[in-house]
Amino acid sequence: MKKDLGNYRKSYQKSELLEGGVSENPIELFQKWFYEVEAADGIDEPNAMTISTIGLDGFPKSRVVLLKKYTHEGFIFYTNYESEKGKAIANNPNMCVSFFWPNLERQVIIKGKAEKIAENLSDGYFESRPDGSKLGAIVSDQSTVIPSREYLEAKLKSLEEEYQNKEIERPKHWGGYIVKPVSIEFWQGRPNRLHDRIRYELQEDYNWKIERLAP
Repeated sequence: MKKDLGNYRKSYQKSELLEGGVSENPIELFQKWFYEVEAADGIDEPNAMTISTIGLDGFPKSRVVLLKKYTHEGFIFYTNYESEKGKAIANNPNMCVSFFWPNLERQVIIKGKAEKIAENLSDGYFESRPDGSKLGAIVSDQSTVIPSREYLEAKLKSLEEEYQNKEIERPKHWGGYIVKPVSIEFWQGRPNRLHDRIRYELQEDYNWKIERLAP
């Protein structure tokens, strides 16, 4: 079985990324791009991002999660601390985060270190979630092998009965991480594959060095 994809081609020509139009701080440029992606429509979840970790088996693994907040310090997402990704981060906090926004022909690639956010911040976000999502975080022993879908649904039904008219508290094994960037690259598609790539690298004085990379 094979399929040749050599003829899949697209001309990128929606925008440009020039040094004269970028901020000194990459989070400001990220915010500008994010707003533009939202305004342009065409993407259901512009906050969907791919995170890559180095697993305990030595292999990199990527998966899509949702960005829930970004600040001048970094990018925040939530997960099960005992999941495969949680164990990977505990063993090696170096990770990569990337966004691909095809509606504007843009990518953002972030290298950084992940660390758990304060428990009260995880509590606050957990409280804002719908009850179904709260129970889902309790039901799922994420990344473990389970016997069937029915097993999962029966476990959820049991918890729904247990927590009826009761407050659902955040389980201690679930919470947020912040990825604090050391490098952020902005990629803008351009014609003839001569794409624009601007990289910010964090320096020892906490200022950002800005460089253009060959496409």
